[in-house]
Amino acid sequence: MHRTIEFLLHHGYSVLLAWVFAEQIGLPVPSLPLLLAAGALAGSRNLNFFACLAVCVFAAVCADSVWYLMGRLKGIKVLQLLCKISLEPDSCVRKTEGLFSTQGARSLLLAKFFPGFSTVAPPLAGVFHMRLGRFLLYDTGGSAIWAGSFLLTGYIFSGQIEHIAERAASLGSGLLVLIIAALGGYILYKYLGRRRFLRELRIARITVEELKEKMDDGEEVMVVDLRHPLDFESDPETIPGAFRIDAKELEQKNDRLPRDREVILYCTCPNEATSARLALLLRRQGIKHIRPLEGGLDAWREQGYPVAKFAHG
Repeated sequence: MHRTIEFLLHHGYSVLLAWVFAEQIGLPVPSLPLLLAAGALAGSRNLNFFACLAVCVFAAVCADSVWYLMGRLKGIKVLQLLCKISLEPDSCVRKTEGLFSTQGARSLLLAKFFPGFSTVAPPLAGVFHMRLGRFLLYDTGGSAIWAGSFLLTGYIFSGQIEHIAERAASLGSGLLVLIIAALGGYILYKYLGRRRFLRELRIARITVEELKEKMDDGEEVMVVDLRHPLDFESDPETIPGAFRIDAKELEQKNDRLPRDREVILYCTCPNEATSARLALLLRRQGIKHIRPLEGGLDAWREQGYPVAKFAHG
């Protein structure tokens, strides 16, 4: 913290602008220590509190607007990209969609306080065509609440923070090594959890070619579209004849699946994570003839196979 405060004193608001933008655009550079330090400097009259707040809000909204436009232009593929690089591939987007579907634009007010959600929320707003003015209003409010909270904390406890900085400086490089080791351990823990999760999903899949052949031969197969309602709203196409139900609902109502024919599950998440996990769960519950569709809806469309528009109502 001591070095952070010195750095801020020498370089001022430009550092705050660049750092907050970098974090909000997705780089692993946590801005919390910087915000606390800036608040402490404002408390000791070395920086202007409101100027710091304005710079942070501007940087955050600029970064979020980039993600919003990417979501608007690229659609659900942006969320799939974020899910691929996430340490929790099955839940990173679905949890956000659940909160977004219930809270809408208001979820942007607190999004930045939740790791993962803060990255996914802006492109999600773009994917579902939230009006730009509405997005900017709520995102600006959320950015102000987030930055203002940490700046104000630093401002109020400026004396204590300076004391902590002095104690941290006395520990020298050992403290930095400890922090880096803790961060590395956390990332390793999450990575190993991800690998374990993906190993658990090793279940026999069916290819889109095999499914198309079965359908052309008149075999009675049940195709189930597991996408979240928000995903479906942005992309209402489906495999012809598919039965649509959210994965969470199907976990609770598996009696809606037949036991006398093959059931094919598909989603749009990487590694068919949701459909594979659900297939394993349903197999343990006694539904044996069930397989995920390899590549999901994207693979089906890439082969040029026909799709149907879901009829609402």
